[in-house]
Amino acid sequence: MKHDPLADTFATIKNAESIGKKHCQVQATGLVKGVLKVIEENRFIEGFELVNDGKGGKFKVRLKGEINDCNVIRPRFSITKGDMIKWEKKYLPSQRLGILIMTTPKGIVSQKEAVRLNTGGKLLGFVY
Repeated sequence: MKHDPLADTFATIKNAESIGKKHCQVQATGLVKGVLKVIEENRFIEGFELVNDGKGGKFKVRLKGEINDCNVIRPRFSITKGDMIKWEKKYLPSQRLGILIMTTPKGIVSQKEAVRLNTGGKLLGFVY
């Protein structure tokens, strides 16, 4: 039984990327959809589409081979816009490489978008 769809999504994507697959399937939830949109907007994946499997659906993710590592961040730390650099240093290999994914009052966004929107939020995961 799966308990954390987001952690399962990151693990599936990381494993598929590491063996060179071009596609993978992950559980379809609203949170996963928002996270995949952010990853797609930042050009780490080619895209994703909903595939109805009769059990609630799955997302078929088209991979590009761009992801070196991705993972969920637990616990989901609350951060302010002034704390972004501290968290980037903790989870990303360099400031210009990768993104932190976070949920904000304005939706699920990358840390760069959160700074642009002048908002804080809770960390969900990272990709680089």
